[in-house]
Amino acid sequence: MHSSLWLTVLVWLPLLGAAAALLARRRPGAPFAVAVVTASVELAVSLIVAVLYNDHLAGAHTFDFVGRWVLAAPFGLAYDVGIDGISLLLVVLTALVVLLALLGAREKRSEAAFVSWLLMLTTFTMGSFVARDLLEFFIFFELTLVPSYFLVAHWGGAQRSRAALKFFVYTFAGSAFLFTGLLYLGFLHQHQVGGSLTFADAALASTSMSHATAVWLFVAFAIAFGVKSPIWPLHTWSPLAYAEAPTAGSMELSALLAKLGSYGLLRFAVGLLPLALSTVRPYMLTLAVISIIYGSALAAATPDLKRLVAYSSLAQMGFVTLGIMTGSTIATTGAVLLMFNHGVITAGLFLLIGYIERRRGSATIANLRGMQGSAPVLAGLFTVVMMASIGLPGLSGFISEFLVLVGAFSTHAWWAVAATLGVVLAAVYLLWAYQRIFHGLARDVDQVPDVTHRERWVIAPIVAIVVVLGVFPKPVLDRVTPTAHQFVESVTPAGVTK
Repeated sequence: MHSSLWLTVLVWLPLLGAAAALLARRRPGAPFAVAVVTASVELAVSLIVAVLYNDHLAGAHTFDFVGRWVLAAPFGLAYDVGIDGISLLLVVLTALVVLLALLGAREKRSEAAFVSWLLMLTTFTMGSFVARDLLEFFIFFELTLVPSYFLVAHWGGAQRSRAALKFFVYTFAGSAFLFTGLLYLGFLHQHQVGGSLTFADAALASTSMSHATAVWLFVAFAIAFGVKSPIWPLHTWSPLAYAEAPTAGSMELSALLAKLGSYGLLRFAVGLLPLALSTVRPYMLTLAVISIIYGSALAAATPDLKRLVAYSSLAQMGFVTLGIMTGSTIATTGAVLLMFNHGVITAGLFLLIGYIERRRGSATIANLRGMQGSAPVLAGLFTVVMMASIGLPGLSGFISEFLVLVGAFSTHAWWAVAATLGVVLAAVYLLWAYQRIFHGLARDVDQVPDVTHRERWVIAPIVAIVVVLGVFPKPVLDRVTPTAHQFVESVTPAGVTK
């Protein structure tokens, strides 16, 4: 095992960077420079962790980079970190997205505060993904609300106050169910084994409970994580928040915070409460399929490009939920890979939409016709990222959805058949949107400059990841699959085919 110091750096370095950016606020451009350096170091450390990660430990479902320090034993509060093949990709995704958000969606109004909130959000998101203690996860999970709220409320669009309030209230209310459930589970474990209160995953997983108790706890967890993902019908905050947030905020909400919900559902709801799965699985699979079809239908009908990506994300997170709940190793691997790929793809889409908004001052599809003639490179970049979102073979989105559907077909065929309709609908709404934005005749006053060299360099890593993982996903799958296999084995009753 490697030292937990690496993860400690990943968690707390952005917070130090946020403080340094605020201290440097009197010097023009200094906060931005501090933030970019901090995010660059964060990405470098995350890549080092990914390379050093001992995937042989995954065969025993063991975490790497583990460290645990009890902070307040009477309250069960501990700092407990580690990563496995499930969280590894999300750690890298977090570091990548914040750097791209800083470089591609810079806000010069109150810049020190803006970059500080972004870096604080990175700390809380990273802490959530490396936490191995349920209470620790909950604290980081809740703290993500604060910087997210201020990013939307201060730098968002015309309805930013309403969007920020709705986002905060929905997610905070959902988290009340999670908090109640974790307290019940923690005290139940203490009652059974005695000793100090603990919320460590390994301890809670061994807690004995009735089937009914497991079901109610799963429902409580699923509500909190379903709001965050989002999953239908708990999604209604997301279209407004995604549309009104600044570009960097939209990137963070869709690429990272949505993954906190699906990660929590997999790690804690499924991982700690396998006894409930036989009862809740049909309902969760049904909600996942509804999210896929309903989100796709709304994406085809919306007149706003940012809302289109929001509804598309609802559909894509439906695929993630489908993969998580099938109980298949293949589908679980696909769901984890889709979390990463969807995060990269939506970050790219929101970056490109931000480029378009700078040029046309609007994200309304009807106002964006004929852009291909004057901005062919922008159109080409949009095409690549859009095709990845559709799931075109050879691009990263395909392998993720393919694994989810193959795994789902092997265990729950009818839900997989219904979900396949979402793949077709994705092609419909994304290709139709592309035609309305880039095709047609543009007026002379609608001519816009093409992407600059700087903008091309910012979007280049996303295009590279989309292509490379579409053609050669094996190195990533080798990291994820052993952990996914052991995870599914641990939550599946003996004698059941996985």
